[in-house]
Amino acid sequence: MNTVTQVLNNSLTPQISDRLSKNFTRHLKERVIEFILMLAAFSAVLTTAAIMGILLYESYGFFEHVSVTAFLTDTVWTPLFENPRYGILPLVSGTLTVTGVALVIAVPIGTISAIYLSEFASHRVRETVKPILELLAGVPTIVFGFFALLFITPLLQKIMPDLPTFNMLSSGIVIGIMIIPYIASLSEDAMRAVPMSMREGSYAMGATRFQTAIRVVTPAAVSGIVAAYILGISRAIGETMVVAIAAGQQPNLTFNPMDAAATITAYIVQVAMGDLPHGSIGYQSIFAAGLVLMLMTLTLNIIGHITRKKYSERY
Repeated sequence: MNTVTQVLNNSLTPQISDRLSKNFTRHLKERVIEFILMLAAFSAVLTTAAIMGILLYESYGFFEHVSVTAFLTDTVWTPLFENPRYGILPLVSGTLTVTGVALVIAVPIGTISAIYLSEFASHRVRETVKPILELLAGVPTIVFGFFALLFITPLLQKIMPDLPTFNMLSSGIVIGIMIIPYIASLSEDAMRAVPMSMREGSYAMGATRFQTAIRVVTPAAVSGIVAAYILGISRAIGETMVVAIAAGQQPNLTFNPMDAAATITAYIVQVAMGDLPHGSIGYQSIFAAGLVLMLMTLTLNIIGHITRKKYSERY
């Protein structure tokens, strides 16, 4: 009887094959793969933290000699002169002016291009225009710099004869052209991700394609569009070679785009190409300037994240 009962219990108990049984080797391999994937996921975070650590460490030595108040409020930036002054405002004003001009060019053109490619262009036109548009993002920035200096500036001087050779207007225009692909491509992707049912519902209510694109698709894709704008702004703020070549090297506290002025990135390039000894106050000033640039970009990203979250919840 016991033998019969044991046989019945064995037949009713599900048998797990050796292939599916818990295997220590397989479990170890999975853990190793998960660890590698985790490192890949956190690599960007670790890199950002390392950059911030270096900037803070090097800037600490700078702020031991220069007060934070003078750094943020002084209107003269001459760290390499015999009587140095360390007011970051002239570099910030140049950076913001160039970025503002770039956004005036890039935001409307990029957004209109995205709406056209997403809602009005045929499949053939879209597949032809978008790769060409994205190819513009692959052009080296130094080429854009010489394009601004040797083509855009002479063209503007025909309209404005008093425009100096080095100016923020031509630099801002070229940077705006340079970031159009970022705004147009990401915005178009966000619009294409809007469900077709929303378009069909709009058409069923009697709306035209233009009304649907402006009043339905664009608001629904606004979180992605804002992300494209933030990326474009960050790209414009951090641009180096265009402003170093075409905007000028002299710090100038002005918001007039027709003046010559240095930006934060242009000053970093200027000092990095010199022979200042490591650890000197002039050398450490580029890290303080870089820290300001990093904080500006970080602030923009935080604002963009809050805006995207707000509109993604609404739509």
